[in-house]
Amino acid sequence: MRTTTMGLVLRATKTGEADRALLLLTPDGLVSAMAKGALRLKSRLFSGTGLFCYSEFTLFEGKTMFVVDEVEVRQVFWGIHESVEHMALAMYFAELASTLSPTGQEAEAQLRLLLNSLYLLSEGRRAPRLVKAVYELRAMTLAGFMPDLVACADCVKYEGGAFCFDARKGRLYCGECAAKRELECNLDPAALAAMRHIVFSGDDKLFSFSLAEHSTQLLGAVTGRWALYCVDRPLRSLDFLNTVLD
Repeated sequence: MRTTTMGLVLRATKTGEADRALLLLTPDGLVSAMAKGALRLKSRLFSGTGLFCYSEFTLFEGKTMFVVDEVEVRQVFWGIHESVEHMALAMYFAELASTLSPTGQEAEAQLRLLLNSLYLLSEGRRAPRLVKAVYELRAMTLAGFMPDLVACADCVKYEGGAFCFDARKGRLYCGECAAKRELECNLDPAALAAMRHIVFSGDDKLFSFSLAEHSTQLLGAVTGRWALYCVDRPLRSLDFLNTVLD
């Protein structure tokens, strides 16, 4: 049986002499596929099966996985390959996406988020640290890990001064209530507003905000901890990313 789907190459691994084993993120979830002979320069599968290529794939079912029959490139994020920092971020996003989007489950929103994030990285239209924070928090939210950011979990204070986001509980505490719980504030007003924007805004407005460097650092520290808490396992790509960002 043949099927056609749009897909983003999250992983492309050489196998045999010239084959590529692919992990694709599609609107219907993760798909494993084999692109036979794709590493040969004259192969019609070469250009569309590279890492982070967004392509239209025609697949047929093999014995153990799908086999790529045809591929047509739709988008190549060239700018990602020109920067170690951008590539490290893209690899981290890919590992998160593969963790949050199981096989056979709808993943159209996750795919759209990842494509938009890669585009902004590739074109240099947003600071990498900001793209990272937005991707982490939005991806967790789409996967069902929406933090409670409406107000302080204890006194229902909405804004004013520094707040604390407790990643262990996914809850927000104002400065006074955080002190009572012996928690340190980790969000200034701008970083808190950014978190709320990332969680509650529509796709078309997701990246439509700016943030000062200090607030971006606070935001990134919180979203990074939240992502790790949600996935609940080590991420190899994050170790490399941290060495690059530091």
